[in-house]
Amino acid sequence: MEINLGKLAFDIDFHPSDNLVATGLIDGDLHLYRYSSDNDPVRVLEIHAHTESCRAARFINGGRALLTGSPDCSILATDVETGSTIARIDNAHEAAVNKLINLTESTVASGDDEGCIKVWDIRERSCCNSFEAHEDYISDITFASDAMKLLATSGDGTLSVCNLRRNKVQAQSEFSEDELLSVVLMKNGRKVVCGSQTGILLLYSWGCFKDCSDRFVDLSSNSIDAILKLDEDRIITGSENGMINLVGILPNRIIQPIAEHSEYPVECLAFSHDRKFLGSIAHDQMLKLWDLDNILQGSTSTARSETGVIDNEVDSDDDDEMDVDNNHSKSSKGNKRKNANNGHAVGDSNNFFADL
Repeated sequence: MEINLGKLAFDIDFHPSDNLVATGLIDGDLHLYRYSSDNDPVRVLEIHAHTESCRAARFINGGRALLTGSPDCSILATDVETGSTIARIDNAHEAAVNKLINLTESTVASGDDEGCIKVWDIRERSCCNSFEAHEDYISDITFASDAMKLLATSGDGTLSVCNLRRNKVQAQSEFSEDELLSVVLMKNGRKVVCGSQTGILLLYSWGCFKDCSDRFVDLSSNSIDAILKLDEDRIITGSENGMINLVGILPNRIIQPIAEHSEYPVECLAFSHDRKFLGSIAHDQMLKLWDLDNILQGSTSTARSETGVIDNEVDSDDDDEMDVDNNHSKSSKGNKRKNANNGHAVGDSNNFFADL
């Protein structure tokens, strides 16, 4: 299935229990589509969410609301049924909001263009953690739930580990001489896999974040902008050349190319709530929904694990941090960033979730 969005899309997210998919567009619009196997997708909601591009979109509150982030430094909560604004915070970050992820039923995390990560607690209706983790934009974030730690990649070429219990950046990798664009947890939390601008996959062992333990260089010379964890041994990657590949991790191998979105860079990948569909967006302004069983024919059956579980024996309490170099060129993902007004106060951020 294909949906012509008419504008460049930056992010997609599927409803946690219904056949709905949301996408944020470059003109600040938020679109919501209903899809099915038998009929063409139908747009059920279109709102102008932000004055600048809508870079991040996530369903929250069990799918009852949509959270969006923008270079206008705001975060908006929108009612999925009515499209009405639930709450807006105009000064959520001092720089462009580039990433949103769900952590638990009551918490979400956001990352901006200046390397700051914030954690928002819906129950307490406040920003409960803030980390000055990087020197450049936050490209991706994942959550190690058992260890209560956030792992983030950045345009500064480093991987960071933020300890939510201690509210500190616990560890940071050495500079990789390459922008890191995506991150997932694998092997039941024992391995961290990062995609890079030059197409190399960097593998880190849990607790040993200073330097990568392995590098997989056979994928392509194109940047790996998106990674999805299929199971503990396989990932799906989206690359700058428009290819979507199934890749095995330890042993590292390209299992098979499974789709070609277009000749343009793949911006984002996501699974539907029942894992029947793989969603992809690229710079061709198209949202494509792939039948996952069809494109995975020839590979072993899919497992349904999504959240990394950290083995206690490999969890490290290493508090060392490394200096980072902030003088790098921007990748295609980094070029999404726009000059947003800096210096916004964040004092009213504590009331953001008051109406959710």
